[in-house]
Amino acid sequence: MFTLTVRDFEEVRARIAPHIKHTPLLTSRQLSELTGYDVRLKAELFQRVGSYKIRGPLNKMALMSEEQKRRGVVCSSAGNHAQGVALAAKIHGIRAVVCMAENATPAKIAATKGYGAEVVLHGTIWDEANEKAKELVRDEGLTYVHPFDDEQLIAGQGTLGLEIIQDWPNVDAVVVPIGGGGLISGVSMAVKSHNPNIKVIGVESSDGPAMQKSVEAGSLQTIACNTIIDGLRVRRCGELNFSVVQRFVDDIVALPDREIFEAVVWIMERCKLVVEGAAAAPVAALLHGLVQLPAGSRVVCVLSGGNVNLDELRGLKWN
Repeated sequence: MFTLTVRDFEEVRARIAPHIKHTPLLTSRQLSELTGYDVRLKAELFQRVGSYKIRGPLNKMALMSEEQKRRGVVCSSAGNHAQGVALAAKIHGIRAVVCMAENATPAKIAATKGYGAEVVLHGTIWDEANEKAKELVRDEGLTYVHPFDDEQLIAGQGTLGLEIIQDWPNVDAVVVPIGGGGLISGVSMAVKSHNPNIKVIGVESSDGPAMQKSVEAGSLQTIACNTIIDGLRVRRCGELNFSVVQRFVDDIVALPDREIFEAVVWIMERCKLVVEGAAAAPVAALLHGLVQLPAGSRVVCVLSGGNVNLDELRGLKWN
């Protein structure tokens, strides 16, 4: 059964520390007053590539064999994972290929190329781009870097949780967004290894709650996913991630895209921080009273990234 300890995360952290930032925990007076909790924001929007997604690939690539490094890596993504893999590969001197759908936004293509990756455009949806990535694994011997369902990746993402307990050892609860489950898998193991009484609460879009539905059913579910939020848009979570969430996550809540995007604006206005949709989900859950804890609880909301898709915001209908 896949489980990591604080010592494991400390080893990973030492491995990737030269290449990442220890992002700050920011106090939020207004959010604390509104909720009755002592709330701090884990500002991973200040991380390299603008999100936590650099952590896992750095760990995975550091552990690759010389032969694997010589052949290179491949992933499929049009978002933060693409940029995390691209920069991690550049740091380690490894060839990186990123498969994206042909309708990927030019800005995301340019950003990924800017970190040194080769971009292959294939198909019109992620699934088709992912099939191309697997084809390159077969044909060229590239190592596939999964966006969430990978032990080494999870271990890297979990260093975010290690930083939380280092900076605030007496934290009572950590609220984490859930897409495929890589981030909450790592964070939940890290904080629970420090103190099993720390509550870990996941937040999904109710327009695509793949993990919540799976936990309720007791088995992995493939759902119809209608959320437009990149970081939360997953039809089926990872098997490893589901196993970890079942054991280490205390609750999963969900709310609609509209309320999550309203939290994006709230954070901009009140906290003066620019966060992407997925990153705003924990704050949205607090604002809408979905996180139920004793008054005065010490709570961390994980702001997972700051790569805002402005096209999503422009396309919303607010009335």
